[in-house]
Order: sequence, then C-alpha cells, then structure tokens
Amino acid sequence: MIRIGITGPESSGKTALAKSLSEHFKVTDIPEFARGYLEKRNGIYNQADLDEMANGQLTAILDSRDSITICDTDFSVLEIWSAYKYGSVSKLINECVKKDLFDLHILCSPDIPWEDDPLRENPNNRDELFVLYKASLETHNKNFISVSGHHKKRIEKSLLAIDALLII
Repeated sequence: MIRIGITGPESSGKTALAKSLSEHFKVTDIPEFARGYLEKRNGIYNQADLDEMANGQLTAILDSRDSITICDTDFSVLEIWSAYKYGSVSKLINECVKKDLFDLHILCSPDIPWEDDPLRENPNNRDELFVLYKASLETHNKNFISVSGHHKKRIEKSLLAIDALLII
C-alpha cells in the first residue's frame, strides 16, 4: 500500500490534484476531514477542534484499503494552521506530523488564483504559508515534491514521483 498526502496553503489546488490522481489510479481519494467538520459547524471552531479533525483524518487514512491512497491533506496542514492561528500545536497533531504515514507528500504551490470559499481564511499570505509547509516537510525529513504551474503540469510531475514509488 502506498499513501500520498497532498499539502499546501489554502486554494493551492490540493483537492483538484487529489481528484485527478485518484481518477488516474482508479482509487477513492480521502477528502480533507476538516472541510466536512467545519461545514457542519458553519466554520466555527477553536483550537481543540483541530485535534478532532486530526483524529477524523487519521481514522480515514488508516481505514483505506486501496493499493494507492490519495489523501487530500496531510497533518502538516493542521500543524501549520494551529501554529499560525493559535501560536501552538497540540501533542496529538505533533505526533501525527512526526509519523511516517505517507510515502510521498506533494506540496502544492499557491501560484494559482485564489478561489473564494467561506471556510478559507488566508488569501493574502499564501506564499508565506508555503514557506512554512516546506520547512515542516524538511524538518520532519518527509519525502516530498513541490508542484506548481497549471494543473496538467502538476499532475504530470506527481505521476512521475508516484510511478517511481510503484517501481520500488
């Protein structure tokens, strides 16, 4: 089983990439648990809710039985979100970030237009957040690639990296 985690700032193409990759491999992509959680709460949350989101995401990842799991988020999303918004990160989220749950992380650059969404909070600092995502992946010695540019280019680069994992 190979697990791929898509990560990056808000509105950087994570969901579109996850859907395209899951279609290519004919597997179900695991949605971002936080989105459904926040939709049910009309976008209202506090820092403790991030742990509930982490637990929900972790359960979905561990329950996947596909040969390739494409996950529309990784735990660095919760790590960066918590640190940026609240100035700290819970023990649970730190533990999830440190685990080697993904064979590959795909870091999406925010070099595409911002798409408004009532659940998104950071339209003006995506480049700053991208640097934090990259630093987290490097700090935790994660296997990752960065993708940028138009959607087709992102898919092509991602497929090359995933195909390399399949050969191993």
